[in-house]
Amino acid sequence: MNRTNHPPARGRLIVFEGIDGTGKSTQIRLVADALRQRGYPVVTTREPTDGPYGLKIRALYANRGECSQGEELELFIADRRHHVDELLQPALETGRIILCDRYYLSTAAYQGANGMDVDTILARNRFAPVPDLAILFEAPVALGIERITASRGEHLNDFEKAEGLTRVAAIFAALDLPYIRRINAALPIETVRDEILSLILPLLPTPSSAD
Repeated sequence: MNRTNHPPARGRLIVFEGIDGTGKSTQIRLVADALRQRGYPVVTTREPTDGPYGLKIRALYANRGECSQGEELELFIADRRHHVDELLQPALETGRIILCDRYYLSTAAYQGANGMDVDTILARNRFAPVPDLAILFEAPVALGIERITASRGEHLNDFEKAEGLTRVAAIFAALDLPYIRRINAALPIETVRDEILSLILPLLPTPSSAD
């Protein structure tokens, strides 16, 4: 709780990016727990969201061919606008530390791999808050697919095919923005968690001023 008359310090937006199967969701849970233990007010979220547009995107996992490239991009943009208005901006304004599983870099990579222009996609997302840190999980495509199919026991959806993921990984590798930091997601889970924390903690206010 903020015990002064001053408004809370602006929060932080930390996004977790990378191809499917690199362990982003697992690490968000681990990192959120570690930050909460240190006294930080943490919000975890994801894109696509569970909102009206996000649910339409998730329906495409079974049949991506149901809409055009342009229609698919418009769904991602609409979902992100809803996410920014309903959760991200309010959480930042009240001093929360946001950990977001995928953001507009994923849209650039996945829609870019689907034939859209990457720079155009990034320009369409200028309305969205710029991350304080984007952690880009890097691992071989084959390892990501193995984790999805063997470790999770899931079937690949229409966004997770090997050929497409290879194109996605190439776009992620080419992104050059000042807030991106890359980590080796093939390392043991605890090692990856500790490396993520080493990137995040220097960006955060002290826990007492974060409340």
